[in-house]
Amino acid sequence: MTIDTRYRDAALPTAQRVDILLAQMTLEEKAGLFFQNMIAMGDGGALAEGSPEFSLPSTEDYVVGRHMTHFNLFGAAPDARTIAEWQNRVQELTASTRLGIPVTLSTDPRHSFTDNPGTAMLAGPFSQWPEPLGLAAAGDAEMALCFGDTIRQEYTAVGLRVALHPQIDLATEPRWARQVGTFGQDADLTARLGVAYIRGLQGQALGPESVAAMVKHFPGGGPQKDGEDPHFAYGREQVYPGNNFDYHLKPFEAVIEAGASQMMPYYGMPVGTEFEEVGFGFNKSVITALLRERYGFDGIVCTDWGLITDSVIAGDPFPARAWGVEHLTPGERMIKALEAGVDQFGGEADPSLLVELVRSGAVTEDRLDVSARRLLREKFVLGLFDSPYVDPDRAERTVGSAGFRAAGNAAQRASVTILTNQANDDGATLPLARGLRIYAEGFQPGALAAYGVQVETPEDADVAILRVAAPFEKRATTFENFFHAGSLEFPADEAERILAIARAVPTVLDVFLERPAILTPFVESAAALVADFGASGEALLDVLFGVVPPRGRLPIELPSSMAAVEASRPDVPSDTADPLFPFGHGLTY
Repeated sequence: MTIDTRYRDAALPTAQRVDILLAQMTLEEKAGLFFQNMIAMGDGGALAEGSPEFSLPSTEDYVVGRHMTHFNLFGAAPDARTIAEWQNRVQELTASTRLGIPVTLSTDPRHSFTDNPGTAMLAGPFSQWPEPLGLAAAGDAEMALCFGDTIRQEYTAVGLRVALHPQIDLATEPRWARQVGTFGQDADLTARLGVAYIRGLQGQALGPESVAAMVKHFPGGGPQKDGEDPHFAYGREQVYPGNNFDYHLKPFEAVIEAGASQMMPYYGMPVGTEFEEVGFGFNKSVITALLRERYGFDGIVCTDWGLITDSVIAGDPFPARAWGVEHLTPGERMIKALEAGVDQFGGEADPSLLVELVRSGAVTEDRLDVSARRLLREKFVLGLFDSPYVDPDRAERTVGSAGFRAAGNAAQRASVTILTNQANDDGATLPLARGLRIYAEGFQPGALAAYGVQVETPEDADVAILRVAAPFEKRATTFENFFHAGSLEFPADEAERILAIARAVPTVLDVFLERPAILTPFVESAAALVADFGASGEALLDVLFGVVPPRGRLPIELPSSMAAVEASRPDVPSDTADPLFPFGHGLTY
């Protein structure tokens, strides 16, 4: 059969190019569009042969055998040139297929400090910025715009064209594990930063220089019952005892108005609302009635990962996150998601199941065409058909450039938040004077050399600087322990160890607040309490020693006790009784 190649003509309108291509696609080729799974690079940027450990097929099986053309790059990145060369090899493989539909590569966040393979990757060769919660602490929309634009330039240089972010859920449940990826608890601040971030990623309109934003997690993933995350069955319920469902929609209203290209519903299922009590990815009352009809969103809706089939993660079995529809077969789940209005299945890689559903009459090919048009349209708009390859030399120059690193370092400093600063005989503890004898924990070797003399014990020091992370409870499996959940209280032995140091020497306690921590035991004993949201040792020390003034403000409330957390309503911000530090708190000098 002769192929009508006019869809490759960039002079034609996008809608016409889509129609020409779609009319020639087989059922199998259409079905392949609906699946987006993780993909790995082979050694040295070669095409991967597959990864049994993570149940990943070979790249050739994905592209040629399964007709898939959307992938999420898995794993830490070695260097920019290698990623760019690998991307070109993938595109060369797709060019060899019957229709030559180019691959769209996406990625979870890669520019901060989080190393959770389920949600984000280490920065590696990319410039390093604070976590999104730190951008909220800085509270600067221009900084969020700069961050988004930096991501755009670094991603496009290596061929990454979809960002599985920003995450604009509201952090209203203090125990929830995903807060570090949000802009905090406040809807207005989140909306302002989210819009700026998307402008940086996409520009004024999506085009060949853009990175498409897949905003998550509609309609807001923060109000988790007991703060548990719906990656896991025990966290599947989202609850709204404060009747505050609409508050969580505000940031989504703003980013839809700003032109966000894609949307990801969360795993959770709403309980006690007007909406069907099934996971949001299966929820027609949320995706069609609310997102599509009320807000007029006509972009791509991609489910969160693993709603259809069970999986093994890090050696442990996990059920599909088919909350509320666990009783349905994988095929029935797929039908329900399609009926809800979903365009693509994240974390799934079996197009043959969708083909079978169409051939059996359970799903019409016309329904496939509705979503296929959206998925193809974005490939054309991003310019992937016209220019699928990237320049490895440009990638090497762009990714992690001196200017981008400097901007990231400045953002880290701007996000550091001073919570307390006790007076001493010489005035306030902070800023510290250079040349002091310092006992330190949590720093890279040699990090303090420019600031003072590092000593081995608190007793030999003039000041102690301790870097710790917010506490969490250990769970049963490896994957669960990437999601730091449970109590916000420091274990008694760790709290006593810190207090003993504070009794021996004036102590500056810096806490990485990936979620709130109960700092009540330390507020009187520490000479200064400091919060960071992803900052290098140098960035923190520059603030502590007054090289740059502190400007961070808390983007989340810090509760005074776990009893207050347990009594609060998970859908309402600033709802704990007698908080130790309120939203917006932060000192300067």
